[in-house]
Amino acid sequence: MALSLTTAFLAISIVLSSAFSQAIGRRGVIFASMLCAAILNIVSMFTPNWHSLLIARALEGLLLGGVPAVTMAWIAEEIAPEHLGKTMGLYIAGTAFGGMMGRVGMGILVEYFSWRTALGLLGAICFICSIAFLKLLPTSRNFVQKKGLNLGFHMQMWRAHLSNTKLLRLFAIGFLLTSVFVTLFNYATFRLSGAPYSLSQTQISLIFLSYSFGMVSSSLAGSLADRFGKKTMMMSGFALMIVGSLMTLLTSLFGIIIGIAFITTGFFITHSLTSSSVGAESKQAKAHASSLYLLFYYMGSSIVGSAGGWFWLHGGWSAIVGLTVVLSLIGIFLAVYTSHAKAH
Repeated sequence: MALSLTTAFLAISIVLSSAFSQAIGRRGVIFASMLCAAILNIVSMFTPNWHSLLIARALEGLLLGGVPAVTMAWIAEEIAPEHLGKTMGLYIAGTAFGGMMGRVGMGILVEYFSWRTALGLLGAICFICSIAFLKLLPTSRNFVQKKGLNLGFHMQMWRAHLSNTKLLRLFAIGFLLTSVFVTLFNYATFRLSGAPYSLSQTQISLIFLSYSFGMVSSSLAGSLADRFGKKTMMMSGFALMIVGSLMTLLTSLFGIIIGIAFITTGFFITHSLTSSSVGAESKQAKAHASSLYLLFYYMGSSIVGSAGGWFWLHGGWSAIVGLTVVLSLIGIFLAVYTSHAKAH
């Protein structure tokens, strides 16, 4: 529940942060979000009860919204078009590494120490990273500031992006990607913790080492799209997710792990290409476009990730796989009608 609450508030914050970054600058918003979230993570280790922890996590979700959408906008504005796909892929690879270390590291620390120790250490690492970010990120060269929070301007930009059919397809693909990925990972933990596998929390957390495949695939996605075409690679990503989903129906633990690796690889290929496509397709107010993409992205995680519980309760793992295969097929259909232009 703490994770779901954080994600829900993150989705809201992402939309708002795009407006703030347009008014006060990208770099400052990203740094403030990272620093405050890190401090709040450290504070969370001292929360006296469950309700105060939920409040802290909700606030952290609000603060973190300034990172993903604004970062994607910064990349789209500052990186030359011929390098955009590769750079976005490297950024997505970084998020994969962070997700992997958070999942695996937290799982191990919780089992051998406590959740308080895990939160505190994670917060300290994030604090150091926020300072490093401030020192290392170059000053924006192509950012055009809009002073003041002009609500009319922001509403106009959001409406313009939502009326762009190509962007809407990309937003829908983002929704489907996390719907499949999060649902499979959420309920895989339940499946693997029960008989006949009965894996411990630490053993289950090690499955998230499969994110390393995502690090590689996302960093290579731009180059692969240059060679084979963006549409082909996006479809291939969804196809890999289908193959991986079906492989998890095997009773062999090794087969399930290979299936999860396929799912992760496919997810990060398509996510990387879709993210760069949003930046390339939006000719103005790129943070607004990125925020809408990530809003759909996290809506998929929250809505379908939660709805997957019904399928798990009534049909078990087979129902989860059936749901994700259908969603992936819809993703392939949408990818067919994305821009035929090659990624760079």
